Amino acid sequence: MKKSILISLITAIALSIVLYPILIQLVVYLHTVVLGVIFFCMVLALFFLILLLRKQTIHLAFSKIRMIILLYSIALIILLFFRPSDQNYHSINLIPFSTISLYLSGTVNGLISFYNLGANIALFIPFGIFLKLKEHTQIQQIFIPLLSISLIELLQYITERGSLDIDDLILNVLGFFIGYLLTPFFTMVFKVNMQK
Repeated sequence: MKKSILISLITAIALSIVLYPILIQLVVYLHTVVLGVIFFCMVLALFFLILLLRKQTIHLAFSKIRMIILLYSIALIILLFFRPSDQNYHSINLIPFSTISLYLSGTVNGLISFYNLGANIALFIPFGIFLKLKEHTQIQQIFIPLLSISLIELLQYITERGSLDIDDLILNVLGFFIGYLLTPFFTMVFKVNMQK
């Protein structure tokens, strides 16, 4: 397992160095913690893939997963609410797919489009895995994402740290649902002890 961790770290560092000129542009729009979040996600994704390919498993207490999700949530709150203050985010979009269409149209900077679409989905995948592991009912698996993302969108609007956008809600909830679908793959590698 130590070898898999080392390979993951070295690969993530190499990818970060190669992608640095692109990634640093995100700091103009977002808090610098975005670089840490991206690096953390790269390490975890690479670690997972390496373990999956090597058919290795790790036994993990659910309490550790809860702690990781808590730390990840704090980083996400910083990312969502602590942005450069010179930008105006006080806007509302209640027309489904209009922002998504704008990003896909090619009229917005490609990196910003890719980050906004990709991150709005990918950043919420871990929460989907977490909810699925807790074995919530299907109703809860629908309403917890809808309510929590709606609350985040509303708070971003009220605090003027983000826009209130139905497309963000759609993409974030899609991230939760992808997390639900990926949970069986997650449990192939991480054997979770729900009692601890």
